[in-house]
Order: sequence, then structure tokens, then C-alpha cells
Amino acid sequence: MLPKILDALAYVSRACGFETVNSFPAGHAYARTHWNPAYFDIASDLKPDAIERSLCESIANTPTVFAHIANPTPRMQRALLGVIEARVRRSCGNPVDLMALLINAYASPHTQEAIPGLRARIAQSAHEDLAARSRDLLHFLGGMHSAFDVIEAQA
Repeated sequence: MLPKILDALAYVSRACGFETVNSFPAGHAYARTHWNPAYFDIASDLKPDAIERSLCESIANTPTVFAHIANPTPRMQRALLGVIEARVRRSCGNPVDLMALLINAYASPHTQEAIPGLRARIAQSAHEDLAARSRDLLHFLGGMHSAFDVIEAQA
């Protein structure tokens, strides 16, 4: 009897949003994406689109939390690219720290590309040091069409 009551309480807790989630629901297009719930307070009653939007807002406000997301979605990557673009436009130099987060995300074969050719470009520079990889990637992003909403300034 007690296990049934505990299961019912757990269901009600999730349905009411009292628990936090650390991944998208099973069967979702980005089911492999998961995050550290210590850095993201995502209620369990949110729809997947609202979850992704909340994570993107967190990335835009504090870009270093991107490091705590495994297999980030293309939308999350674009949020990080937006922060990188803003930093480059303000002439704050080469944002090596943020570029490292993006490069590390592509270490997983399950990370989907936010921009066509991004994975190949990261793989091409695998033998270089982080600063050189960052410059190379900024140059690649700077050459993209503005329709991708990525960095337009030259590195």
C-alpha cells in the first residue's frame, strides 16, 4: 500500500511542478540533452519549448552555465553565439572562454549542429591550441551569412 501512495505523491509532485527536471522528456527530439539541475531550476510541469526557452535565457544571462549542459540544442548554441557576438561587437577581444564552451560541446557526437559546417570546422582545428581554435572558429562564424544570426565582425 505504501509504494502506491508514494508513486501517487511522486506523480502529483511532478504534475504540479514541484520537482525540477534535468532533461527533455523521453521521445523528444532533444532527449539526449541534459543539464545539471543545480544550475537550472526547471519545473517539471513545463512544456519542452518552455524548458528550452528557459535554458536559453539562462545562457544569455550567464553564459558560463553552458558548460553544465550536455548535448546542447541548436537553439541553446545560438544563445551562446549571441553572447559571443555581443562580446566581439563591444571589442572585448577574443572570447576564448566562451568559444571553449562551444568547442567542448562538440566533443560529443550527439550534439546537433547549430550552423552547417560548424562540427567539421571544429574538427579541422583539433590539433591546435585553444586560442588558435577560437580565432579560427570566430573567422568561420564571421564569414557566415547574416541569415544565421551569427558573428559578422572579423576576428
